[in-house]
This record gives sequence, structure tokens and C-alpha cells, in this order.
Amino acid sequence: MIGAEHKQQTVAPETDHKRTIVVVGSTGSIGTQALEVIADNPDKFELVGLAAGGSRPELLCQQARQFAISAEFLAVADKAAAQKISQEFGENIASGPDAAATLCAAAHADVVLNAMDGSRGLPVTLAALSAGSTLALANKESLVAGGRWVLEQAAEGQIVPVDSEHSAMAQTLRSGRRQELSRLVLTASGGPFRGWDRERMWDVTPQQAAAHPTWSMGQMNTLNSATLVNKGLELIEASYLFDFPASNIDVVVHPQSIVHSAATFCDGSTLAQASPPSMKLPIALALAWPNRLPHAQPPINWQDAQSWEFLPVDNEAFPALDLARTALATDGLPAVFNAANEEAATAFLRGQLRFPQIVDVVGTVMETLAQQPGPLAHSLDDIYELEKAARRVAGEHITRAHRLS
Repeated sequence: MIGAEHKQQTVAPETDHKRTIVVVGSTGSIGTQALEVIADNPDKFELVGLAAGGSRPELLCQQARQFAISAEFLAVADKAAAQKISQEFGENIASGPDAAATLCAAAHADVVLNAMDGSRGLPVTLAALSAGSTLALANKESLVAGGRWVLEQAAEGQIVPVDSEHSAMAQTLRSGRRQELSRLVLTASGGPFRGWDRERMWDVTPQQAAAHPTWSMGQMNTLNSATLVNKGLELIEASYLFDFPASNIDVVVHPQSIVHSAATFCDGSTLAQASPPSMKLPIALALAWPNRLPHAQPPINWQDAQSWEFLPVDNEAFPALDLARTALATDGLPAVFNAANEEAATAFLRGQLRFPQIVDVVGTVMETLAQQPGPLAHSLDDIYELEKAARRVAGEHITRAHRLS
């Protein structure tokens, strides 16, 4: 992991060896961009495996053909989609909920990019770590759910962040020593409802919540950004990744999404990483870490006039960040935070909750389970039990809220 002593500063020697890559979640936004980076750098990378949920089987077939991936290195969660793909690639395709993790264990790739959505990416994270692969982590939920127990499974420097904010932190931390670090600064776009109060957000539709002002992401990530739950997940991830207390992590709204995060040191110096809002740079850096790929994306054009804003978060209208800080104070509660949100966000998309009620449900579930004795997150079974309890309680509150609406 990238931890307390800034272990990411260790620079691997340059070699002629191509890094072998497995991309999990290859048909999603992060996955497709990762394949573009790999295709643009054939002298640096070799794609050896693909895994996807199965919602876009035609695209997965296209990717497999482009990179000459054989059936035994394809994994599809949806069995019906796997059968469709097998008509072209043969019967050796791994299918089912554990298929991606099985592929990661078998491929023994240099790097596994985990770009699955939600805590279902946890088995992939564990499989990659167990196989000794470098884990390029875009699936923040698996670290949030697994917490310090997941970090205990990782060797020094084995986890490299893909999220632009954590990539930015990792880059800025190269500029100082641990004992010199004072605060981390996590930036947030503010989402499509920046400046709105709770009453105004009551009638927000899924279509409105899907219109992110600066980023193009999948449906769930976009919705989580609108509620600022995504920023809460990133706060938890930053605390774990960098072994840094949440009380020393500031969150600031930056609508332009140019400054991706920053680090403030003991002498008062704040160093920030800035680049146009694109995931190409953090993806490329994670795959090549600790080296940089030339021309990963266009830089800022300093000849263009531009203004950058930095604003405080409205925690009354968007309480998700306060809940994330609360979750970090109790072992296992981050898993509850994430699982409850997955249930509540899905309910909103189905028309069962109002937009502000998503975070209301999360807070209620956290409060309910924090008062009940339960398992600590010290094993995979513990995490599953915590998530199961969170989803059950969330379902009860969602049903009650839907009846009253």
C-alpha cells in the first residue's frame, strides 16, 4: 500500500520487460480508457486478461479481438452473456460472480486494474494481492469495505491508486517526508447540485443526478458524486491508503476539477497536482507506477485565461462527508456506510426514495448498527456479515420511506 512512510517513492529500475496487465471492469469508463492507454503504449504493456460484468458483451468481444485474448483469459460475471461470448471464443470462458477473481489468480499478471463497481470488487482486490500482482485500484469500495484488514493482505507498495484524487495525493507526497506532512486536501467538484439546499433537491430525478458537470462516469459513480457519498468514500480511502487521520484531511469544493488534490506540509507549503479533468493521466500513472508515460494526456494550456474556485462544503445540505468521518471512527462501520449507500442509491434509481433520502438512509443504518454488537472487519466473512446486516436494515428503512411518500 501507499502508507505512512510514503513507500511509493521507491523507484523501480527501468527494464525492457513489458508489464502484463489484467483489466477487470473492461467495458466501463475506467476500463475502456485503460485499454486505450495500453494500446497507445505497446512497448510498455501487454494485456493478458479481460473481465467484465457482461452488460456489454459485444464490446467485450471487440476488446478480446483487438488484444488477441483467448477464452481462458476472459471472465464474465453474467452467465448468459458468457454463453453468448463463448459462441465466438469457445467454452473456456470463466463465468459467474467469482470469475474475475479466478482470472486474477490464474493470470499472475504484473498489474491488475480493478475497475469494478461497488464492494463486489473486494474478491478481485484480494485475488490480485494474493497473486502478488500490483493492484491498480479504481474500486475504492473494496478498500472502504475491507478497511485495514485488506491493507494487511498487501505487501509494501502493492496498492497504487487510480482515482484522480488519490493519484494526486500520491504524486504530491513525493515532495516531502512523512514527518513533514501536516494536512491532505481532497478536492470535490460539488456535483450537479452545488449550491442547492435540501428542499430544492427533494424533487431531483435520476436523469438530473446523472448530469455531472465535469466528469463522464458510470451511473452509480455519477449518482454518488451528486450526493457527495463518493467524496466520503474517497475520504475513507485516503485515510486508509496514506495511513492518515481523517481529522487532518480537508475537503474543498473545486468546480473546475483541475486541482485534483493537494498536500500541506509543516512549513506552510501546499503542493497541488493539477491537470485537465481526464482519467487518462491517473490510469497511465497507475499502470506504469512509479514511472510516468510521456504524453498520457494533454497538459494545461497556460496561455488560456482561466479562473479556479475553491469553496467550503455545505455539510448541512450534503451530510455524507460527516457520516464518512463518523464511520472511520468505528471498526467495520465504513463497510456499513458503503453497503447502505449501495442499497439506498439503487432504491432512488428505482423511484423508491427521494434524492436527499439516500444519505438519510445511510445515516440511519449506521446509527442502528453502531448500537448493536456485531463482527469486526477482521475477515472476509466478517465483512460479508456487516454488509448483509447493513443491506437488511437499509431495505427496511427504504420500504418504510416508500410507503410514507
